[in-house]
Amino acid sequence: MSDASLFDLLRRRIEADGPITVARYMEAALTHPKFGYYTGRDPLGQDGDFTTAPEVSQMFGELLGLWCVVNWQQIGAPETFHLVELGPGRGTLMADALRAAKLMPDFVDAVGVHLIEASPALREKQKFTLETTVPGTDVTWHDSFDSVPEGPLLVLANEFFDALPVRQYQRADAGWCERLVGLEGDELVFLLSMPMARVPAIPEALEEAPVGSLFETRPAADAVAYAVAQRIARFGGAAAIIDYGHGESAAGDTLQAVKAHQYHDVLKDPGEADLTAHVDFQTLAEAAEDGGAKAHGLVPQGEFLDRLGLAERARALLQNATPDQGKEIEAAYKRLIDPEEMGTLFKVLCLTHPDMPSPPGCE
Repeated sequence: MSDASLFDLLRRRIEADGPITVARYMEAALTHPKFGYYTGRDPLGQDGDFTTAPEVSQMFGELLGLWCVVNWQQIGAPETFHLVELGPGRGTLMADALRAAKLMPDFVDAVGVHLIEASPALREKQKFTLETTVPGTDVTWHDSFDSVPEGPLLVLANEFFDALPVRQYQRADAGWCERLVGLEGDELVFLLSMPMARVPAIPEALEEAPVGSLFETRPAADAVAYAVAQRIARFGGAAAIIDYGHGESAAGDTLQAVKAHQYHDVLKDPGEADLTAHVDFQTLAEAAEDGGAKAHGLVPQGEFLDRLGLAERARALLQNATPDQGKEIEAAYKRLIDPEEMGTLFKVLCLTHPDMPSPPGCE
């Protein structure tokens, strides 16, 4: 019997093997080869389901491009190095970054671009964006970071880690249980496993949290941070991780779905809505430091961009802007930096080789 939808596939899997973890549900909903949310669509922009900072304004990518140039200089301006982006969306951030980096021709001559992207649809968008904006750029696509060649590297990750699968654990009367996805009639529902003797990933301070408390772990994110840090520690480099989340590990259910710019039921229409959860920056930083890198931050996005010169860049663009363009620039500036918009919700964690100074924006 063929599956007409991801729900059909998940239902058959659960009926055959029992409830699945939240992580397996997220992985299927986002990246299933046929039915996954990212597999066959462009989810960005007004006609999509959400908008990221690079799509808000060219200023975001331009400032990160200059951030990369300074870090390249700080690691000794190697004649060849890798510029890696994790989850590059439409390629807008990378295109804007490379366009700004043309101010330093030696940087452009030395760079090899590596995009970590599993979605065929988004790879096509990225290819088009880069070919039209920065033609002639040496670009290689990868399914995972592991296949990026060895050598010095700079890494950008904007809204990448929030989409990696989480596991959820809930405190019941008898102890911690894993939250699972099962079936109730014709609907997907959350269930709890049998109590577990111990969940090593839960911080000791939270082990006796009140009944009903929920804690999320993200093994896939920690593994990527560890791998990136190992490369930085071995070959030199830096990384900028920009996402929304919390600076200290804490209990809470942050798993959410978004469809057409509106919140959506997490278990409804699997594969048709974006699924994300808040990034635990504490565990991410700890994983990076276990990998040998030094973690800098956490800095609110607005403060980070302000330190990089967002106001100055906005003023420069306004000088040659039409009145309508000026309104768009001012609105984009506010959206990126205002505490009530993206300014404090999004945070920046930077990683460097232990011997490097603090990178720009994290001083």
